[in-house]
This record gives sequence, C-alpha cells and structure tokens, in this order.
Amino acid sequence: MKALVLERKGELKLRDIDLPLDVGVDDVKIAIDTVGVCGSDVHYYTHGAIGSFVVREPMVLGHEAAGTVTEVGAGVKHLRVGDRVCMEPGVPNMSSRASKLGIYNVDPDVRFWATPPVHGVLTPSVVHPAAFTYKLPDNVSFAEGAMVEPFAVGLQAATRAKITPGDVAVVIGCGPIGIMTALAALAGGCSKVLVSDLSAPKLNIAGQYSGITPVNIKETSLLDAISSVTDGWGADIVFEASGSPRAHQGIFDLLRPGGALVLVGLPVEPVAFDVPASIFKEARIETVFRYANNYDRAVNLIASGKVDLKPLITETFAFNDSIAAFERAAKGLPEDVKLQIRVSE
Repeated sequence: MKALVLERKGELKLRDIDLPLDVGVDDVKIAIDTVGVCGSDVHYYTHGAIGSFVVREPMVLGHEAAGTVTEVGAGVKHLRVGDRVCMEPGVPNMSSRASKLGIYNVDPDVRFWATPPVHGVLTPSVVHPAAFTYKLPDNVSFAEGAMVEPFAVGLQAATRAKITPGDVAVVIGCGPIGIMTALAALAGGCSKVLVSDLSAPKLNIAGQYSGITPVNIKETSLLDAISSVTDGWGADIVFEASGSPRAHQGIFDLLRPGGALVLVGLPVEPVAFDVPASIFKEARIETVFRYANNYDRAVNLIASGKVDLKPLITETFAFNDSIAAFERAAKGLPEDVKLQIRVSE
C-alpha cells in the first residue's frame, strides 16, 4: 500500500509499505480521505526527533485524519460501513491506572499515530479501534473532520482552564493551536479573547472571528492591550500556546490575581519560570498534553456551527503531492495556518 514514509531525518518518500490491515472484533477499517499536516509531523521530518521520541526506522506520517468506514468488526455496534468518521489517534491501555482515572492521554503505554515507532495514516486505508472512531454529522466535511484532532487540543486547554462565563482570556501564539484554543475558549464561555503574535497574516485570520482581538506585539504591548480591556486588573486566563521561552518572561504580569495560566505550547529550550511572581498572585497553573474525553464534544461543537474551522484551512494538496506539502509546511510561511492532504482520489 502506498504511504508517505519518513525514511530518516530530512528524507520523505511516497512508496509502497506493508501495513497491518487485519480487522479485530472491536476494530473498524477506514478509507482515509483527508489528513492534516501537523507541526509534530514536520518536526520529525526536519529534526528526526521530538524529545525522547526518535525516528530510528522508516515511519508513515500523519495523525489528523477523517475517512469512510469500509469494514467493521463483529463486536462493533455504533458504526456501519459507509459511515463518515474521524479518528482519535492515541490508543491507550484501557486497563492502565491512567485510563481508569480518566486521564488516558498521559498513559505511558499510549500508542499515538506517527509517534515513533507507531506508523501514521498518510496512506489509503487504516485499521483503528471503534471506541476511538467518531461518526461525522452530515454537515461536517472530511476537511473539518481532519481538524477535530488539533481542535481537541484547544478544547482540552479550555477545559483545563475551568472557564467562568464572561472571563477575559489571552492566547499567546497565533498558530493553528493558538487560534483553536481561542475558539474553544469563546465556546466555553469567555466574553473576549486577545490573541498575540508577531505574524500579521495569522493575526488577520484570527481577527475575522467575532470575540477575538488580535494583538501584534511588534506594534502594541500585550500588557497594555490587556490593561486597556480589563481596566488594569489583568486577564482571567492566559493560554501560552507559542512554546517560545521568551513568552514566559513576565507572563504573570498579564494575569489577574488568582487567575489561571494554561501551558499549551511545548518549548524545545529551557524556560525561566518566575516562581515568586506566580506565588504573589496565587496563580493557578494548568498543563495540557493532547486531550482526553473531549473528541466527541469537539465534533459536536463543529457540527453546531458555534466553531467554524474552515477559514483555517489554507490549502489542500493531492496525495501524490504529499512531499511538496511537507516542504511547504517546513518553510513556515506566515500566511499558512493549516495545510491538508487529500488521500482519496
């Protein structure tokens, strides 16, 4: 079966590869339609590793996916052949202590698509547990279905923030996850969300949404923008979604006393953390790793029309142009938010 294979750091090939397609009693087989290009996929391509996850042998990329069910296992009751679905890419050990606590996203044994040594889904067909496969409503396209995975990260962040209706939030970083965190915060009850970045094109996209105020920190102090909106009190919630160590400098100045700092972005360099500043404001600090128990809620929010992710899809590439899609993503063009690959003909 043809797939987009990361042979080693910096080398991609679109070639045939043997992948297991046996359908177990609780599994479904899915014909892949659309796959999003994620920053982690690109990082494996350009760096060959993310932390302790190192590409040591060829690996199929892709984990943001939607498609059509083509076969169901004998024990599957909620899905049928022909159903349009999206898939949660992390499969935990359901008997683990983490899973029993409801935090299966941090199960040490979780198998996550396109995370070494687990293959991803940039290939025409995959087999996946039905329990982590979700039917798409008729008004949700495959392209939107493939956006559920990154939106679930934003929804996890909004959930961890424990939003109170009317809260004012700030999102640092206007990449795909930053914008989706802002949209999730609005859906969760925030009255307004300020989103900061250096990229004018991305801020212009974020600013199209009602309730989001873009702040270009080349031109405006984020602290001044927050002070203006909150009469100097500070934001109720600050979401750090850039992963930049510089963003952590003075971050507690943005927060009101007793507010929440939610860490979403993953720095690749050490971060100086101002413990006294966090204590003086008795800040609540939350962290986000992927998502748990919110994939179906993400689908429902998109279907309701309260969250529109379509403006975030910059371009869709044909499967045969997958390598070009990754080369484009690796450039990090300021006008690009989300690139997708259409696997089906």
